[in-house]
Amino acid sequence: MAILVILVVALFMLNLILGSVHIPLKDVFQILIGQDEGNTIWQNIISRSRLPQALVAMGAGMGLGIAGLLMQTLFRNPLAGPSVLGISSGASLGVGFVILVAGQFFGLTFSSLGMLGDLSLLLAALAGSLGILMIILFVSRKIGGTLAVLIIGVMIGYLSNALVGIMKFYSLEEDVHTYVIWGLGSFSRLSLTRAQLFSVLIAIPSIACLFLSKWLNLLSLGDNYAQNLGLKVNRARVLVILMSGILTALVTAFCGPIVFIGMAVPHIAKLVSRTSNHFILILNAGVIGAATALLCSVIARLPGLDSALPINSVTAFIGAPVVISVIWNRRKEHFAE
Repeated sequence: MAILVILVVALFMLNLILGSVHIPLKDVFQILIGQDEGNTIWQNIISRSRLPQALVAMGAGMGLGIAGLLMQTLFRNPLAGPSVLGISSGASLGVGFVILVAGQFFGLTFSSLGMLGDLSLLLAALAGSLGILMIILFVSRKIGGTLAVLIIGVMIGYLSNALVGIMKFYSLEEDVHTYVIWGLGSFSRLSLTRAQLFSVLIAIPSIACLFLSKWLNLLSLGDNYAQNLGLKVNRARVLVILMSGILTALVTAFCGPIVFIGMAVPHIAKLVSRTSNHFILILNAGVIGAATALLCSVIARLPGLDSALPINSVTAFIGAPVVISVIWNRRKEHFAE
């Protein structure tokens, strides 16, 4: 854990140092503590761009890592991720209504709305994701069964994507372009104040997930075994879905849909932890998720690049090999048996 925390701090500082403009580490420290008043340009770069981006990346990685671990434990599926219940698709649907429908009904483009557009985008994504989360929770309480909840979540995701596709077909070209850019994901959309708010909002449910560790330990053994040990499986399932859904909704609302981090990080956490105790796994998943997102943020804007790469393009290159290796190793173990 100490090594992982040091890694996160090192990657956080790299996010402040590296970019199209190189800022020495000594000057970064002086700017952070408010003692460097000489170079206004460097101060603006740190306070308005790099520091918010690093805070958002760290919070998003932590939230997605923990949410992915919860989903993989609940469904006992190594390929489950935070978006498996369609919550990210719900956020995309909410954003689609704001971006794609605004041009048709009000005769304006989303880019002309300015700050009002950014706020409406955030609220729409949060409303869409939380709306889908409420539907999933209702289904979980009424129907029960992990597999049924998983299938319904996937189907809701398909329906949301279908509605977005219809809206794209009838929308203005400029609005469709704006929606596609949002769907690529980004850690650089927030100001410093909003980035700090996002970090606090992510930290609260992330810490709360630690109190679910004993329930997760029992759920990982199977529903019947957990019920025989006194666990109220339906209530535990609802709370696990709720916490994972809140984390996914917050990240998607503030950053857009971020792929692969939530699916790959839990496997790295299990490999590093070498334990089935979910208290340790949640801690490691949060720290490794933060380190992974910070690493992706650094790679996306390496020195020499004129502009930052889409963050999902980078996360796919890091997360996909992890998922492929998990499938490959499981296949080899199956043949070995």
